[in-house]
Amino acid sequence: MLMIPAIDLKDGKCVRLRQGRMDDNTVFSDDPVAVAGRWAEAGARRLHLVDLNGAIEGKPQNASVIHDIAEAYPDLPIQVGGGIRDEDTIQAYLEAGVSYVIIGTSAVNEPHFVGDVCSAFPGHIIVGLDAKNGKVAINGWSKLSHHDVIDMAQHFERDGVEAIIFTDISRDGMMGGVNIESTVALAQAITIPVIASGGISSLDDIRALGEVSEEGIIGAVIGRALYEDAFDFAECQKLADTFAK
Repeated sequence: MLMIPAIDLKDGKCVRLRQGRMDDNTVFSDDPVAVAGRWAEAGARRLHLVDLNGAIEGKPQNASVIHDIAEAYPDLPIQVGGGIRDEDTIQAYLEAGVSYVIIGTSAVNEPHFVGDVCSAFPGHIIVGLDAKNGKVAINGWSKLSHHDVIDMAQHFERDGVEAIIFTDISRDGMMGGVNIESTVALAQAITIPVIASGGISSLDDIRALGEVSEEGIIGAVIGRALYEDAFDFAECQKLADTFAK
C-alpha cells in the first residue's frame, strides 16, 4: 500500500483542518516546500496537495506554492486537488510537473466534465469523493449533496478516471480511525483503485486498512497524524509495504 502524506495549503501555509472547517485549522509550517522535502526524504512515493482556498473560491489560490513543490521534487509524483474546475487549470498543473489532478466539486455539479477531462488528459484524472453518512459533500465540504457515494464512483469509473480518493468527513482531522466499512464497501463496488483518506491516527489504523487492501484499496492519505508525530512516516510505509499494492 502507498502511504501519501498530505500537505493542505491555506494562505500559502501548511495547515490541517478539523472536519473540513476553514475556521478550525492548525498551522504546521510557513514553508510548504520544506514540508514536502521532509516527506520526500522520509521515503514518500507520492504527495497529496490540497489548495483549501481554491476549494472554497472555485479556482486555484495556492498554485504558485504547488508549482514550487513540483519544481523542487520533479521525480516525486504529486496529486493535487482544490479549485480544479476547468481544463486550463488541469493543463497548467500537468505542465508544472503535477502527476494527477483531483476533481471534486465539478465532478458532482458537472458530471460530463469528468468524462471530458479523462479524454483530454488520459491517465491523470482522479476523482475525490468526500462524504458524510454516504452522501457526497461539495464546495470545500461546505455543502452536502443528495448524491450517493457508490453511485457516483461507478459513474466516474465508466468515465475512465484513474482512482477514487474517498474521504469520510466525519473522521478527517479528528484522529479517530479510518471508516473501514465504508471504504471497503466503495472498493468492492468498483474495479478502479480506491485511496482512503480521513481519520488515520495510528499504525493500528494502517494495519486495519492493509488487511482489507486486497479489496482494491491501494493506499491512504495521511495528514494530522504525521504532523503531530503520532508515528514515524518511514515506519508506517514499511508496515504498509507488507500488504497488497
